[in-house]
Amino acid sequence: MTVVKVGAIASAYVKRSQTHKHAGGRVQTPLQITFHDIPQSDALEARIREKAKKLEDFYPGIISCRVVVEERDRHRNQGKAFCVRLDVRIPQHEIALNRAHHEDVYVALRNAFNAATRKLDELGRVQRGDVKAHTRGQGQGPQS
Repeated sequence: MTVVKVGAIASAYVKRSQTHKHAGGRVQTPLQITFHDIPQSDALEARIREKAKKLEDFYPGIISCRVVVEERDRHRNQGKAFCVRLDVRIPQHEIALNRAHHEDVYVALRNAFNAATRKLDELGRVQRGDVKAHTRGQGQGPQS
């Protein structure tokens, strides 16, 4: 693990010890975990790895996954909030999620990975053709 400290920001870049191939035959890049403004935590890192593994099991075509966990100041009366950002790359798509904010870092992490799962499920349904394209026509919406 390489830890880089720049001013008040501490970043830990954690990579899997080996890369592997997914069903499409492409080599997957290692999981990248970055911590900003919070100390590196083995428990949090283990939870991120667990969530990333479940996401990869759900959608085996993932090429890369980058997780950024940071602590942000909210309002002085509300305390601090944690933000979890996910960048997930799959063939022909890149999913960027950065709306998971919560006072508990584990809740923010859960919300981010749940949103990624929903987005991958939606993309999978579209790729399989399970989603119909809505067209304006008989009885659908106002006619122009």
